[in-house]
Amino acid sequence: MFFPALRFDYRRFRVAALTAAALTAPTLAQADSSPFANYAGNWSGNGTITIAEGGTERIRCRGTYTVDGSGNNLHQVLRCASDSYKFELTSDIAAKGNSITGSWSEASRGVNGSVEGSISNGQVTALVQTNGYAATFNVSTRGNRQSVNISSKGELRGVTINLAKGN
Repeated sequence: MFFPALRFDYRRFRVAALTAAALTAPTLAQADSSPFANYAGNWSGNGTITIAEGGTERIRCRGTYTVDGSGNNLHQVLRCASDSYKFELTSDIAAKGNSITGSWSEASRGVNGSVEGSISNGQVTALVQTNGYAATFNVSTRGNRQSVNISSKGELRGVTINLAKGN
């Protein structure tokens, strides 16, 4: 979402949208009482970024996820790179019932923000926000494979990433 009173910063918004992907990367179908129970481990995958002018760029990601004993709290570090940039995201997400809330940061650009949404039957729908920008994302998972789809009305129109859990 673009707020007319603010100058659009494509780089910052791109990080926010990719953060959304990071925050939901390993969604596996779980009982709602411990939705992050099977997240722990290493994840990797590839995808694309689509901008308003129709251009796309390939992205590669690797993540490490740590989950507490209750399965309700997730700590994540996600490293992604494309031909034109690299970033490292750190996030902490908590689930309570079907709701998820949390925070994320990307240190090299000094960007941070929040995430709010819901998780039910292995499906995540959420809003990620930072400094006047917002993106929605949806996550669909089958077994140890997952697709993450992010959309926005700004210059960054979409991000699609396919991840797989490693051994």
